[in-house]
Amino acid sequence: MIGAGIVLLAVGLADLIRRHAPSRAKAALYVTAFLVVLLGSAGADAAVWAFMGTGVAAIWVVATPGSSGDRAGLWPLIAVALVALGSVALTGVRPDQGPLGAMWPGDSPLGAVSLDVGVFVLGALTFLTESGNVVVRSALRGGEVTADGPTVLKGGRLIGPLERVLVFALTVTGAFTLLAAVLAAKGIVRFPEISRDTDLGTRAEYFLIGSLVSWATALGAAFLLWWGTAT
Repeated sequence: MIGAGIVLLAVGLADLIRRHAPSRAKAALYVTAFLVVLLGSAGADAAVWAFMGTGVAAIWVVATPGSSGDRAGLWPLIAVALVALGSVALTGVRPDQGPLGAMWPGDSPLGAVSLDVGVFVLGALTFLTESGNVVVRSALRGGEVTADGPTVLKGGRLIGPLERVLVFALTVTGAFTLLAAVLAAKGIVRFPEISRDTDLGTRAEYFLIGSLVSWATALGAAFLLWWGTAT
């Protein structure tokens, strides 16, 4: 499971640096992120996953669009998902989690949380922020521009990460009633804007596809956590 967390963390950090860091500082920040992930992974007896995560993150950055563009589609997400699934299937939660695992506090408001689970949650939350936006843009490629200009629902860049984190958190804590309320609330809030759609339903389609892909990404991360802790 820790392998999946490290891979998701590496990809998420790469996207955050790509999107928000100044151009002159990106190279230094990429190196710093790699060293931090490598040191942490080594302390958890999982250094090999730092190199795996770095390789996956490099391919991800090259293959996926940043703030715009149309390159690889959804295959980079499938590749990340397969690596994460393989990690969870092969290792699950390890009985021996290295020196950091021995020092890791086991108690939390939700009960005992091991280092492996903690790293996975950190990686999933990091991935669900900016990388989640990349996934949604990839799913919507080719449908973002209409005859009247770009079809963009305002605030999506901020709402999307918050929404995915909420879906992930509410799913893993079993708060399904509250989860349903959050998803319904988004539709209610967006309904007036969508109802004014004059592009033959393009805006509604854009909203539905983006929302479903966003929710599926968060639910996929929650499934990996459930599966890893159940094995």
